[in-house]
Amino acid sequence: MFAVPCALVDQHLKLAGALQLKVLLWCLRHAGEPVSAEKIAQSLSSSPADVRDAMSYWLESGILAEQNGDLSPAPLDAENHSQAGAASAAPAVPAHPQEQSGAETAGDPAPVHHVRRRLPKPDGLFIAERISHSDEVRYMMEEAQQILGRPLSPGLSSTLLMLHDDCGLPGDVILMLLQYTKSRGRDTTNYIETVGLRWADEGINTHELVEEKLRALDERAAAWRTLAQILGISKRSPSPNEEQTAYRWIKEWAFPEDMIREAYNRCVDSTGKISLKYMGKILERWQKNHITTLEQAQAELEEKAKSDRQQKHQATYDISEYERMSLDVPEEA
Repeated sequence: MFAVPCALVDQHLKLAGALQLKVLLWCLRHAGEPVSAEKIAQSLSSSPADVRDAMSYWLESGILAEQNGDLSPAPLDAENHSQAGAASAAPAVPAHPQEQSGAETAGDPAPVHHVRRRLPKPDGLFIAERISHSDEVRYMMEEAQQILGRPLSPGLSSTLLMLHDDCGLPGDVILMLLQYTKSRGRDTTNYIETVGLRWADEGINTHELVEEKLRALDERAAAWRTLAQILGISKRSPSPNEEQTAYRWIKEWAFPEDMIREAYNRCVDSTGKISLKYMGKILERWQKNHITTLEQAQAELEEKAKSDRQQKHQATYDISEYERMSLDVPEEA
């Protein structure tokens, strides 16, 4: 037998999902033992990312406490203090989103910028209250489950409400965010929060701005796939610099695949390896000189070789002439 905190039944039982309850019971059963998300995920046949979300929820709610890497039930006073702190930290949100100051209702709401700090997330009780009082929040939560194809974890629910209430993202924008993360196979709570905060920071808070952002992201992803295929790079996520480089070459400078492959061949012939920086110099020169075809690139190469031969011949002649004159050697008939 092992103890279960009363707060689980009194406050969290109707809000927590099945996986969250399983994770809590597993942690309580193994209280005082070293635990890891991977170990719990293996026992519950779940993913480590979902397990970490569940663990974070119970830690934030005060049901569990962590000390030296071990999870155990939080002391009663610490639990009550945590719950009181969560309630006091919950943002004061008007029952109707339009109840703002006169300066803000005079026009469209200003975009939220520079949301970089980790905001305090609402607790389960506040989430339930917002759902019961706001049709928009209730619709957002219901549609989010349909998009993701699973019940929302407490951690994800609090993240979505934080993005809505504290970061100013409308419900339809958040749902488009979920569709995007789902399409990329990265619909974990941490990734959703990271992208959501970035969108809020960039002021992406309308349907039109989201569509524009997604088009740009799709174009960058397509450009990288094309470049990776040309370079023979195995499937992997590119760095931001690699993705920006691919977008510049293929979308902004509009080089066809055969031109990029020619730059790649010249790079390997000269350096013996792939160097995006070296290729970039070649493509940048072509772009400035309006060289857009293989024929033009070959003509430029031949012209450069001819110029190099002339410079080399001229340098040799000048040195020979200088040596002859300095030694006062008469020219041969």
